[in-house]
Amino acid sequence: MSRRIALSVATGVVVLGGAGAFALAHAEEQSPALAHSSARYTAPGKDRDGSLDFVTDVTASSGVQSVKVLAWPQKSSLAEKGLTAKEMAAAEAAVCTPSGQNTVRCSYTVEVTAADAEESPRGAWHVAVLATAKDGTTTLDTEAAGFTVR
Repeated sequence: MSRRIALSVATGVVVLGGAGAFALAHAEEQSPALAHSSARYTAPGKDRDGSLDFVTDVTASSGVQSVKVLAWPQKSSLAEKGLTAKEMAAAEAAVCTPSGQNTVRCSYTVEVTAADAEESPRGAWHVAVLATAKDGTTTLDTEAAGFTVR
């Protein structure tokens, strides 16, 4: 093999190896990803409470540290000013269980009493999610899922 070909092959290996290391480092820094988010609202009846059930899958290359959930009405001050990660830090935590490599399935359920339903604004609602990975990166989705209160 000529010296020029050997040098080209060696250079190619170094370049590809460096690109692979960069891609791996970049993948570790990516924010958590949400998928398959859904919400189901059941209004309370005369003899039973209702509920809000929310489910989402969260994937983070470093692992998932926490998932916070907040339901909010579309016709509210949150819609006007926007929800921030700082505000979401005080929201309630979802319960997460492993469901694959670096992925957890998170669920959040809250009971809705007749009094709660009576005080709640009617119309469209959204579920906001703040996912925090073990490496500290976060993802805030203020409209991960929606439901309607009638």
